[in-house]
Amino acid sequence: MAAAGGRRPQQQQQLVGAAVVVALVLASDAVFVEDLDESFKENRKDDIWLVDFYAPWCGHCKKLEPVWNEVGIEMKNMGSPVKVGKMDATSFSSIASEFGVRGYPTIKLLKGDLAYNYRGPRTKDDIIEFANRVAGPLIRPLPSQHMFKHVQKRHRVLFVYVGGESPLKEKYIEVASELIVYTYFFSASEDILPEYVILPELPAVVVFKDGTYFVYDEYEDGDLSSWINRERFQGYLNVDGFTLYELGDTGKLVAIAVIDDKNSSVEHTRLKSIIQEVARDYRDHFHRDFQFGHMDGNDYINSLLMDDLTVPTIVVLNTSNQQYFLPDRHIENTEDMVQFINNILDGTAEAQGGDGVLQRIKRIIYDAKSTVVSVFKSSPLLGCFLFGLPLGVISIMCYGICTADTDGGIDENEATKKENGDQELTDEGSEEEQEEEKNEKYTELSDGELKQKNILEKKKD
Repeated sequence: MAAAGGRRPQQQQQLVGAAVVVALVLASDAVFVEDLDESFKENRKDDIWLVDFYAPWCGHCKKLEPVWNEVGIEMKNMGSPVKVGKMDATSFSSIASEFGVRGYPTIKLLKGDLAYNYRGPRTKDDIIEFANRVAGPLIRPLPSQHMFKHVQKRHRVLFVYVGGESPLKEKYIEVASELIVYTYFFSASEDILPEYVILPELPAVVVFKDGTYFVYDEYEDGDLSSWINRERFQGYLNVDGFTLYELGDTGKLVAIAVIDDKNSSVEHTRLKSIIQEVARDYRDHFHRDFQFGHMDGNDYINSLLMDDLTVPTIVVLNTSNQQYFLPDRHIENTEDMVQFINNILDGTAEAQGGDGVLQRIKRIIYDAKSTVVSVFKSSPLLGCFLFGLPLGVISIMCYGICTADTDGGIDENEATKKENGDQELTDEGSEEEQEEEKNEKYTELSDGELKQKNILEKKKD
């Protein structure tokens, strides 16, 4: 008993120690992520801020919270000039509205009078990379070949301005201020570039990607901003929902091999290889109009198309108008895929889907159905409560309305019959009255006959 009694204080001390450690960890996280209030509006311009605008009831905001704490710790440890904060947008709605907050959570980097929206994946590394890119110089100079090689290893897509002052450089800076949220922008002199790079003229804008380079041509590529927006992706991508959302801004059609990454069968790997070969070997033919890649699984694509695609398959999406194209025959090789793409370009391939009125109605019905099914799958009791209770109330109301109409109809029928009966009584009288009238008539008739008899008897006498 004494030993047991001695263990209890020791266990209590351990519990208290653990609670203190947890409290210190939480407190340390809170130091790296500041809670912002109405004073932030006046004080923010002296620093660069990365802010999470959240709502306390938002599920996505709660999911982001531990990631956001990790971002704050990492930014502090690396000595970044960017301060990390969070603001309850429901409590300080006027400030949130001023910064253009429309949904939750919204992540913005505030730099002077500028506010940059973050639209990438909500992971620690992606958010930190965004903050460092936007907080730094708009155009980063590359002073040496060694620095160029170092930067090229770190970035899969690299935009470089080559040359001196010019209208093209001014346009390059303008585009960089708009698209810095997506990619880095660099500048260098011609002697810094690798020897294999041949520029037709200076100044020039060059993109390095996919193991090669491409030079911007105003006559062939059009507006510089549109060109950079199209070329900021690699030629072949592992496509997911977020990537498709971003590709919507490029105006390109997206050719996707829908496969199962875990399935190593010949058919899955063959379709993926065909898309990769077309992206590599036919870049000069299709890169202005097409983006290529593969997608793991068909769940997202089925919900997007409101269709049930079998895996593996190939589909071409037009993200600008929600149309899609399916091959009319089996894709056996690269030539079949090239022919399919050419049929799309010349208008002979049949387009499905779209954003017409019927498709929008279909989308509303599909989304409603999907929501109901997902709720019942995740929580049957909650589904019964959310959908069963309103249906029950509506059923009771309908029953009450129908019952009230039926009773009223019976009462009206009875009233009508009663009125009709009163009219008959008024016009013809009761049965007793009719019998009395008959008797009176009979009596009157009998008296007349007696008078006639008396007259005849008198004549005889």
